[in-house]
Amino acid sequence: MAADLHIHTTASDGSLSPAEVVEAALRAGLRAIAITDHDSVSGLGEAQSRAVGRLRVIPGVEINTDAKVDGDWVEVHILGYLIDPTAPMFEEELQQLRVLRFERARRIVERLNALNLPVSFARVVEIAGTGPIGRPHVAQAMVEAGLVGSVLQAFQLYLGVGRPAYVERYKLSPEDAIRLIHAAGGVAVLAHPGLIGDDSLIPALVAAGLDGLEVHYPEHGRHEVRRYAGLARRFGLVATGGSDAHGPDFPGRAPIGAVRVPDGVIDELAARRMAGCR
Repeated sequence: MAADLHIHTTASDGSLSPAEVVEAALRAGLRAIAITDHDSVSGLGEAQSRAVGRLRVIPGVEINTDAKVDGDWVEVHILGYLIDPTAPMFEEELQQLRVLRFERARRIVERLNALNLPVSFARVVEIAGTGPIGRPHVAQAMVEAGLVGSVLQAFQLYLGVGRPAYVERYKLSPEDAIRLIHAAGGVAVLAHPGLIGDDSLIPALVAAGLDGLEVHYPEHGRHEVRRYAGLARRFGLVATGGSDAHGPDFPGRAPIGAVRVPDGVIDELAARRMAGCR
């Protein structure tokens, strides 16, 4: 069990640089990792350079999408593996998603300011660094400003769905994300299905070309692992897994290597990629 296929870096909303992620993975005894930053592949080069001859780094991405389930919108995250970051239109599409993220964060800060909460958008941008801006960066700025006691409290009081500063994001469909990943030569995996709360989406995503299912995940209990392993077999999907690690600045999140799968899973993903001629 030597691969962790779901890790974030400072290229999105993680707190460790890509190079630091590589070192942490080596300390955890891993042989392979996937860098899966949100809507960004900018951390791949640094991680792969640091890992040469020491650790296998799989190019990946996590694309945030939305789907309707029983009339309600739910977040659906699609992981892309073995992608070609230089594929035509791929980076352009991700850049557009990052522009939309930037605008959303700006509107969230405007709502907070209207609530007499003095959050600096410039500081949010600084916290995000070179990665795409997300609500966690706004939450960190709120903690720094002494407006809330924790990132979790920021979400509970202001940033979560239905809270006063919540702004809906652009609704990219999971099917669109699958097509984008395939166009970049990769394979598409449904991330943490247990967090969605409804498995009825899976058959439709399989019909759209889904390649895998994240069976092993920190918040999946034994029952969920068995259920999703069964669904992966039923639909002929690759069963993957990972920690979804965001780094030590995110208490409550699993650390790198907390969830592992055999590195042979990477070979299964590669075989799926070849079978699909992607």
